[in-house]
Amino acid sequence: MSEALQKAEAAAREAAANTVDVTAIVAAVLATQAAQQQTAPAPATSARQEFDAKKWVVIGGVVVSVGLVAALFAVAVAIGAVSVGILALVLWSIWRDVQRGR
Repeated sequence: MSEALQKAEAAAREAAANTVDVTAIVAAVLATQAAQQQTAPAPATSARQEFDAKKWVVIGGVVVSVGLVAALFAVAVAIGAVSVGILALVLWSIWRDVQRGR
């Protein structure tokens, strides 16, 4: 009976070793599956939108309007600068005449 007990004990040890090996293999497989799920790229679900002419006409109109306003502002600043320059020259001429006693 001691021999049967030894055989059973050996079988139990082998089963325990196999259980540890199977547990390690299952853990490795699960880790690999989890890594593949995390690194898998998401499928492209966004469909390409159709060309919307109205949108581009509105954008073009806004750009043109802003450009015209900026141009008019630049012209107004230039006219103001020329006016200030002429005023400075006239006042300087008057001041010089006053200093000379005319």
